[in-house]
Amino acid sequence: MAFSLAPLLVHSEAVPQLARQALLAAGSAPPESRDELLEEAARVLHREADLACRDARELVGLPPGTC
Repeated sequence: MAFSLAPLLVHSEAVPQLARQALLAAGSAPPESRDELLEEAARVLHREADLACRDARELVGLPPGTC
């Protein structure tokens, strides 16, 4: 199981609204849909919060990959 800061990120106003929405949806989504929503949150963090892709993915509990 990967460590994720997603539960904390959804409450931070420093996190873009679209990323928070994707994280909230991922938290209540069925397992087969969760990764897709976490990927979306990572893309938004990468794009709008100017985080490196690897860092954005790590924050939401995803393995290294592309944003």
